[in-house]
Amino acid sequence: MSHTPDIDLQIPTLGERTVLSPLSLSTQPDDCIADFTRAKARVLYDRTPTQPDQLSFELAGPRKYNFFENTKVVAGIVTCGGLCPGLNNVVRDLVLTLWHLYEVRHIFGFRYGFRGIAPHSPDPPVLLDPAYVRTIHHEGGTVLGSSRGPQDVPAMVDNLERLGVNALFVVGGDGGMRGATALFDEITRRNLPVAVVGVPKTIDNDLPYIERTFGFETAVTVACQAIRAATIEATGAPRGVGLVRLMGRNAGFIAASSVLASREADLVLVPELAFELQGAGGLFAWLRGHLAESGSAVIVVAEGAGQTLFPEHELKDASGNSQLGDIGVFLRDAIKKEFAKEELNLKYIDPSYLIRAAPANPGDTLFCGRLAEDAVHAAMAGKTGLVVGLWMNRFTYVPLHTVTSTTKRIDLDSMFWRSVVDCTGQPPLLR
Repeated sequence: MSHTPDIDLQIPTLGERTVLSPLSLSTQPDDCIADFTRAKARVLYDRTPTQPDQLSFELAGPRKYNFFENTKVVAGIVTCGGLCPGLNNVVRDLVLTLWHLYEVRHIFGFRYGFRGIAPHSPDPPVLLDPAYVRTIHHEGGTVLGSSRGPQDVPAMVDNLERLGVNALFVVGGDGGMRGATALFDEITRRNLPVAVVGVPKTIDNDLPYIERTFGFETAVTVACQAIRAATIEATGAPRGVGLVRLMGRNAGFIAASSVLASREADLVLVPELAFELQGAGGLFAWLRGHLAESGSAVIVVAEGAGQTLFPEHELKDASGNSQLGDIGVFLRDAIKKEFAKEELNLKYIDPSYLIRAAPANPGDTLFCGRLAEDAVHAAMAGKTGLVVGLWMNRFTYVPLHTVTSTTKRIDLDSMFWRSVVDCTGQPPLLR
């Protein structure tokens, strides 16, 4: 049991609180308005579980005893889904950890996502070694290529058996983890001694029970440059408006975090918060008022925001996700139409592919290295059906089925969203 120091953590107060706060926050749960902090809310000093039945994650890291013998391991690495800063870093660090720490000499790199594992893929796997990956971390994208879309799971497992792969590393986001889960389930059904380990890659940072995914920090850094450009454009013209569209299909973490980091946007629209265009509380009324008061405005919108403004449709992409209406272009055109008889200078910026193709920054580079190392440690120990995660600033192993059970989204009652609203000065609701 950990030792608790004999210290006093109570905060003195000057007296009874009687003055009503001027902040437009809430005390009601689930009302889409960020909440005040409860007067008696506390944070545990010791976050380490002391009882066997306490809910907890398995701590990541090397084990004293492994399941696999080094010389009998045949590893496979696949990168799935959209491009993301840090993919090459993860591939490189997986190879170097396998090669140098565990002396694994057979490492397949599967080309263009899960289609590269399919038995009749037009792109056969490549053999990876330290020389192959020596400088790839300096470049964006992935040296293995990537793709979206499902493949025949039993056929992929057949091919893994044929190649002798017994440690498969799937680097991907929600779609990649769903694919990894399907492979894990089929491998389990066949009772094969094959470890399936996920490394969480998503710019949107929307995997549940994982505080951070690689590429997110770099994405925020590049997105801030786009917001800076929009600010310069908006303030450089009379009644200027800078409109920036960022990634975020179901969750607005990158848009919200970029706004917090840049401290220059006046409004951020995210998928979690519905809004209207017309009416006294709508977007157009807010924009008119803000332009009258400030002379310019910078708006950041996540790609999944405002989807209720589009007609319903049933189109799906190759990964089975609903195809979104282009909210950036929609707002650009709608604002121009609404203000057609008024002076308005609108500049629209969509840096999505610049962000996706960027190489990892130093923070993500360090993060990718640790994720890759702990992924290899897990596989060598015979752990499977998991994703390497981060929780309370500690690296963990999270079951694949848990990660794919739901989606992480911004809690509009949270301190995080409260900070966003405070930073922009926007109204809690636009309707």
